[in-house]
Amino acid sequence: MKRNTVVEVISFLFILLFVYAAASKLMDYQKFRIQIGQSPLLTAFSGWVAWIIPAIELLVAVMLVIPRYRLPGLYASFSLMTMFSAYIIVILNFSDFVPCSCGGLLQKMTWGTHLVFNICFVFLGLTGIILESSKAFTSQEPRKWWPE
Repeated sequence: MKRNTVVEVISFLFILLFVYAAASKLMDYQKFRIQIGQSPLLTAFSGWVAWIIPAIELLVAVMLVIPRYRLPGLYASFSLMTMFSAYIIVILNFSDFVPCSCGGLLQKMTWGTHLVFNICFVFLGLTGIILESSKAFTSQEPRKWWPE
């Protein structure tokens, strides 16, 4: 498989994941906000976190669609999935109450399955970053992230 095709498949998987997750959270916003409020780590910030997480997920999905912003989008995807994985690890190890604030099908996963799922996406993000970065180095033109 060509390098570009692999990056496009990885980007597509992230787009699917982030759009689905954001839509699930926004369609049942009240439930999502309550669940965020029940988190021992996020209670004080639940109001704005309940809006900012889906907004960031949608923004990253848009970045992945636009070739010029794909590499920053892959970095953002990798970072988000790393943070979500770290959150699960912290909640599982240091909290008595473990609320699930994921939407849709993701909410039906056990915490262990969810962590494995997230870690797989962390590795997909890293793979995408490596492949997309190496493409930038082999290109004759310098990579431009911002329109001129």
